[in-house]
Amino acid sequence: MSFERLWHKSYAPGIPAEIEIEQITLPEILTRTTNRFPDNLALIYMGKKITYWELEGLVNRFARALMGLGVKAGDKVAMLLPNVPQMVIASYATYRIGAVTVMNNPLYTERELEYQLNDSDSTVLITLDLLFPRALKLRENTKIEKIITCHINDYLPFPKKQLVPVLKKDMHRKIEPTDGVHEFMDLMKDYPGEPVENAAKWEELGTLMYTGGTTGVSKGVMLTHANISSNTQQLRVWFSDLEDGKDSELAVFPFFHSAGYTGVMNLTIYSGNTDILVPRPEPGVIIEMIEKFKPSLVPGVPTIFVGLLNSEKFRNLDFSCVKAFAAGAAPLAVDTIKQIKSLASVPIVNVYGLTEISPMGTATPWGGEEKVGTVGVPLPNTDLKIVDLETGEKEMAQGETGEVLFKGPQVMKGYYKKPEETAKALKDGWVSTGDIGFLDEDGYLTIVDRKKDMIVASGYNIYPNEVDEILFEHPKILEACTIGVPDEYRGESVKTYIVVKPGEALTKEEVIGHCKAKLAAYKVPKEIEFIDELPKTAVGKILRRELKELDRKKRGGSA
Repeated sequence: MSFERLWHKSYAPGIPAEIEIEQITLPEILTRTTNRFPDNLALIYMGKKITYWELEGLVNRFARALMGLGVKAGDKVAMLLPNVPQMVIASYATYRIGAVTVMNNPLYTERELEYQLNDSDSTVLITLDLLFPRALKLRENTKIEKIITCHINDYLPFPKKQLVPVLKKDMHRKIEPTDGVHEFMDLMKDYPGEPVENAAKWEELGTLMYTGGTTGVSKGVMLTHANISSNTQQLRVWFSDLEDGKDSELAVFPFFHSAGYTGVMNLTIYSGNTDILVPRPEPGVIIEMIEKFKPSLVPGVPTIFVGLLNSEKFRNLDFSCVKAFAAGAAPLAVDTIKQIKSLASVPIVNVYGLTEISPMGTATPWGGEEKVGTVGVPLPNTDLKIVDLETGEKEMAQGETGEVLFKGPQVMKGYYKKPEETAKALKDGWVSTGDIGFLDEDGYLTIVDRKKDMIVASGYNIYPNEVDEILFEHPKILEACTIGVPDEYRGESVKTYIVVKPGEALTKEEVIGHCKAKLAAYKVPKEIEFIDELPKTAVGKILRRELKELDRKKRGGSA
């Protein structure tokens, strides 16, 4: 290996540079954890408590239900769910029979979901009854054959008072049976919870997670059981102060997102700890759950922490239960870190990665030095190098900026049905991140920019080209270019520059209305500026980076 692993000297005491990766799949992990801690709480959902013994039985019952519907090894089962018990049950049941989960964001529009369902070859869709009308429309234009509906209150402990009020529209309502439509709880009643033989294979595909965006941008990341389990084991070693069977984690990150999937759902089950499910990560809900259930680990994106710190109730909480805070999507601001530290003198672990690495690559050493502005150091069994932006072949020296590359057991198999894209991203086991950064003398990674122009707003990935394509569909728009601009709360916000067709008049409200009809809410531009012409190359290509520089100067900021 030509590069020096600077980071190993920065590991917290007792953390090994390499660990022995155990070849154990997720459903096998659940069974082992159940045998170790049968009476421990696996899930807490708005007051409803599910033990590992109960979870194992529920997973077996739903695995049998899926097989009863004809689902077999290799089939794609799409999840369109928030953090509810059914998401955990259905995911592990799917793995147990050797099928593949396809994670989807419930906030996506029909257009976005239709693309992902078709691209993934999903044949089964599991979703909330609230989304059932949308699911029926999706079935018309995709390969979906069967729809399984869940209710947000299936596992609520009625008639007790709830921690989080359930809206009337969320209440249980019977779905009228049609061909290929089933209710989750009805299916469960028909099958026993006895053990189901594990059909998940170590080197085979376990889940498909999409990078974000739609046609031409969104790619299905193929994560094998080896990838998923390896990254879970790496994280477990890193989070050294967590105790198996004794701690809990607040499930703020959604499970359909890779950070919540590995760092919350799978890590907690691997450890025999408790997931405190948060279906809607709003500050008021999070505060009540911390107060009532006293989690050991509290994760969140920077905007979540900013929102919480603005609440006097949060600032007055008893944090003696919290062993650490974990931040993802972007490093926490200095002021945010100071405020958190003033409330609880515990580690703040910044994590960094991407879906293509299952997703964790670096993290602040738990119990080691916390360098503000960095995203920590590579995890055990993980290599990282910085290469030049021109060729991607020259390795940069310590302190020099370039593109970040990862190598390790958590690196994806490739992009689903996209061999050319896979070949571009994966070379000799190294995966390109598209992010620009540098390593300091202690091996800490700092991310300074993006090779691509992806916008990260409140932890969500937004691709400017996708927004532009929607804008180009408007009959009054001649040209459009979307960029990310600084936002104190969201980290970044979406801004679009628009050139209106000659003779036409267009308002900001019309633009926003057009986007809202075709994009998830968080992708809709928050700022719109009309401009006479956009900067272009000699051949007419819009110079997005030049526009970003122009916008930066107008704001009086620095690069």
